This record gives sequence, C-alpha cells and structure tokens, in this order.
Amino acid sequence: MPKLNHTIVHSKDPRAAADFLTGLLGLPAAKPFGPFLDVEVANEVTLAYLSAGDMEPQIQHYAFLVTDQEFDQIYGRIQDKKLKYWADPYMSQEGKINHHFGGRGVYFPDPTRHLLGIITKPYGKWEDV
Repeated sequence: MPKLNHTIVHSKDPRAAADFLTGLLGLPAAKPFGPFLDVEVANEVTLAYLSAGDMEPQIQHYAFLVTDQEFDQIYGRIQDKKLKYWADPYMSQEGKINHHFGGRGVYFPDPTRHLLGIITKPYGKWEDV
C-alpha cells in the first residue's frame, strides 16, 4: 500500500514557518534540501517548506496525531506563546479544545497562516461522534 512520503508547503517565510513548527511540536530543526527546508515528522513524512515567492500561497491544514503527553506539552507551548486556538478547523470555537472520538484536539495558525492541528485520537467516522 502506498505511503505518503512528503508534501510541499508553500510559504511566504519558509524559515519562520519551519522553525515555528519544529519549536512548537518539539521536532528536530529543519534541514535544507535544495530550495526546501525539510521537517520530518515521526511517521517518516516530510513537510518540505518552499518559498512562495511573489504568489500568495493557498492556506492549507496540517494535523498531527500526538500522544496525550505530547498534547499537554504542545498545548502548554501554545498557551505560553499566547497563540489563538480553536476547537474546530472552522475557527468558530476560540479558546477551546475538542474531545472528538474520546481524545483531545486543537487548531492554531502558523506564522504564514496555514492552519495546524494536534489530535490525540485519529478522526474516524463522524457518525461515531
């Protein structure tokens, strides 16, 4: 079965976005690879940050499955940095976390406006919520 290996994340400021992600999630620093800044996450998927140049990048959403302990650590960093966060990707429940599928989840923007999320349980069938 094919596995996702990498995706390109267009950004107005790839360094700021990559540093924000690695710092908040506690990941190793991004590594340069040609024009990219590569951030590898635990399941061997790489987010390859690339300058969008003069174009305005389309805002994307990237969600990360984390343990309960990692959630507590990351959520603490979100609060320490006084970042806005929401319980939903529509950004209608500000300052709250969700409890979908018996876990916890929260959404927050990176410096280049991509919407990031952390969840402790994989999202399944919405009929089960």
